[in-house]
Amino acid sequence: MFQTRCSSWNLPAPTGFRGLDPHLPVTRYERHLPHWRQAGATYFVTFRLGDSLPQGKLNELEGCKREWERKYPVPWSEIVWRRFAEELGEQVDAWLDQGIGCCSLRIGSARTQVTGAIHFFDGQRYEVDCYVVMPNHVHVIVRPFDEHPLERILQSWKRYSAREINALLGQDGQFWQEESYDQIVRDEAHLFHCVQYIGTNPTRAGLSVDEFTRWIRPEWEHVGWRFEK
Repeated sequence: MFQTRCSSWNLPAPTGFRGLDPHLPVTRYERHLPHWRQAGATYFVTFRLGDSLPQGKLNELEGCKREWERKYPVPWSEIVWRRFAEELGEQVDAWLDQGIGCCSLRIGSARTQVTGAIHFFDGQRYEVDCYVVMPNHVHVIVRPFDEHPLERILQSWKRYSAREINALLGQDGQFWQEESYDQIVRDEAHLFHCVQYIGTNPTRAGLSVDEFTRWIRPEWEHVGWRFEK
């Protein structure tokens, strides 16, 4: 997923970042995608609009999973699960950057509803570190605080922004795809790749400056963590 130039990944960890701790337990649950959780960890999250992948693409993903199950009979090891999740994430991201669907977030006022939801409880329930709002999907780096599970945070962002954007655009119905893709950020090197992936996403998708919203925490920028050109 992260094919970006890496010249500064050895920066010291920014304030608030918590990578994967090998001494703490990691839990996993499964829906259509696997999800790993560790208390106190920082996550890279992707969530997308409900129509961002047509049924044909979803069928391809199901076919991919069946092929993996054929090659690697269940139950899968953690290594197989992670490789499967990475492959699906790469494929989905490539499709999202094609701008499939209504792309309602191409509208600046719609993106403002999303960024407002993301920042609303920043510093109270979680720390938001970096994001980009694209026409049909969002990438975020976020660290939930204790008692505030990532699933609940994402549900809150989606519920509020969907209601406000549907009202803004005079529409109704499902706005976001229910399930999100997420992964624990392992360490500073992985974090750097995630930040640069977010930073370069608009360029990879060929967007103009008025078609996306990108942000990184000012405290991080102050210590050298920023989007590279």
